Amino acid sequence: MANRAGALSLTDLLEALGRTSIAFAILILSLPALTPVPGPFGMFFGTCLAIVSLQIIAGKRRIWLPEMLGRRKLSAATIMLVVRYTTPLVRKVEIILQRGRLRALTGHTAQTLLGVPVFLLAVAVALPIPFGNFLPVVALVVISMGLMERDGLATLLGILLAAIALGTSGGLIYGAASAFNWIV
Repeated sequence: MANRAGALSLTDLLEALGRTSIAFAILILSLPALTPVPGPFGMFFGTCLAIVSLQIIAGKRRIWLPEMLGRRKLSAATIMLVVRYTTPLVRKVEIILQRGRLRALTGHTAQTLLGVPVFLLAVAVALPIPFGNFLPVVALVVISMGLMERDGLATLLGILLAAIALGTSGGLIYGAASAFNWIV
């Protein structure tokens, strides 16, 4: 599609992805938060993830983008570059994932319910905890890959990782609050 037009808008890209656009949005917004560079990466991408998760909770089947963002174009060269570098990784992941396992965890109802842990993980990503993004992002990546491949077992693993990530983040917050005598 990008080769014909020379560029592809973000709205067109999400429409082309169809049912997997929500999982793709979670994946794309999660990965930059792994950047171990100090700055607003976690807060920015965590906030974007929270907005996406609220749309998931509302039962949306596709991600809505503000017009200003949706009109943004990705060049065919950029898309081809991403495809070239991600295809080997995707092939490896697809070997592990199997479509149809625990199918109930990948349907529309399950996806709507998954909006809650995605929201909580997005908040954890947005928090300024040094290296605190790693576990929440891993959980988000596993959840998104499970949804994209419709592998409920992977989705379940993502939920378990989410519980571990949220427990760890909560523990870090509690430890910091205790260290500064913020907890009575």
